[in-house]
Amino acid sequence: MNFLPSIVCAVLGMVTVLILIPIIRRKTAQGEFTARAFHHSHQASVSRLGGVALAAAFVVVTIVVFFWFPVSGERLRTRLVIVGSALVMFALGLWDDLKPLGAKKKLLGQILISAAVCYFGVQIERFKNPFTDEIHELGMWGSVITVLWLVALTNVINLIDGIDGLAGGIGLMMMALLAYVGQAAELLFPVLAAAGMFGALLGFLRYNFPPAKIFMGDGGAYFVGFLIGILTLVHSQKGTILAALVAPLFALALPIADVSLAILRRGLKGLPIFRPDQKHLHHRLQRVGFSRTRTVLILYGLSSVFLMMAFGVFWSQGRWVPILFGFLCLTLILSARSFNFSRDWFAIGRVLENSLEIRKETHYALALSNWLELEAERADSLDSLWDDFEFTLEKMRFTSLTAKQAKEQRAWRAGKAPRDGHWMTIHELNLDGGTSLEFSAGKDDMSERVFEQLSELAAEAWLKAATRWQATHEPSRDLNLLPSPEAGASSVAAPKNLFPPVR
Repeated sequence: MNFLPSIVCAVLGMVTVLILIPIIRRKTAQGEFTARAFHHSHQASVSRLGGVALAAAFVVVTIVVFFWFPVSGERLRTRLVIVGSALVMFALGLWDDLKPLGAKKKLLGQILISAAVCYFGVQIERFKNPFTDEIHELGMWGSVITVLWLVALTNVINLIDGIDGLAGGIGLMMMALLAYVGQAAELLFPVLAAAGMFGALLGFLRYNFPPAKIFMGDGGAYFVGFLIGILTLVHSQKGTILAALVAPLFALALPIADVSLAILRRGLKGLPIFRPDQKHLHHRLQRVGFSRTRTVLILYGLSSVFLMMAFGVFWSQGRWVPILFGFLCLTLILSARSFNFSRDWFAIGRVLENSLEIRKETHYALALSNWLELEAERADSLDSLWDDFEFTLEKMRFTSLTAKQAKEQRAWRAGKAPRDGHWMTIHELNLDGGTSLEFSAGKDDMSERVFEQLSELAAEAWLKAATRWQATHEPSRDLNLLPSPEAGASSVAAPKNLFPPVR
């Protein structure tokens, strides 16, 4: 197959993104489409509509390919299914970026889109044993596996999109793999689509590499993940299904392992499985002391090793899978040990021991958090909302909280002192001015694991409630954690007069 069309599509995708992203940033700067989330490490607001540029690049590349290489019949239908379903999945994610839909609605939407792909004939239909070359028809199970595959790939990319450049970099590697696999199978449109997205993601990383100037958002993450999933399905229809489907799994080994552990961890703690947190691999690397840039480069390096294994799976037509899988597991274990987070990564046993206690406390804390966020719309002032937050802290059995932003400080103390000492932790919030919340709770009131969980939920609850209050009452102002001096806030020099003991 001639490489010129692939190069043209890659350049076209990159140029489209490089032109559109500055425009998107100007249009969305400091507006309602910027990201301010507890699990992000940015203090400044960053646009989360980078996925618009990626989808636009895909559309431009698709139009060129349709005119350059016209087809009809079955091949045209396959092209239309790929393009249409990928753009609908992008629209679902973009809708969530503009107005949060909730995890259940998003999951239902992903399932319906994936089912539509099966209905129009793009699905896993048979399985070929790479050792005996025997072919097994999957029947109805093919549709079930196809839906699970597309939904899983869509969410893997979305769930790892928590640090600058990670999702874009892994997506870039996947597009390189898919373009190569499609080239070998002589699949014209999948090759050119993957090449175009390779260029688009390369241009996107120009603005998404640390420190990020734009995020891909749910729209971009859903789009990239789903496109990876559906292109692998098309490859599997032309080649051996094991090599076409297992190779991407090897390339995505790092995010799949991280996401799998995250889902298991959240399930045991009673948290929604799609709820963002600060326990992902990249968060742990940053806590070890690595910068955002070095963290991403480390993860790129590990992903490159797994990408080479993916090429090995494809070159061997699946025959090297057992050997490469052993190397993959060994690499993951050695990496976890090398960066001193193996105890955290494989702490599922300890979490399981305390699962019932943590789940009960988590459900109660989530109910209080939801109530506080709803109260944000009814509160007359930020000071009034802070009173509600103090009530929430008391119900969660914290003993004190000290909040700092710029030169202002507020403090709250419970009426009782712990008998057996106290736990203490600080959560940095993603706001200008060095915002932090310092929590403490008595050791006689809760275990350390429960305290870590509740303090994270409480910090996130206040950020969400304060953000919602601002959006409802003063959308034009920058968000301040603390009430203004007119509302009763205090400076660092004299916070004690504002917070009498709770009786």
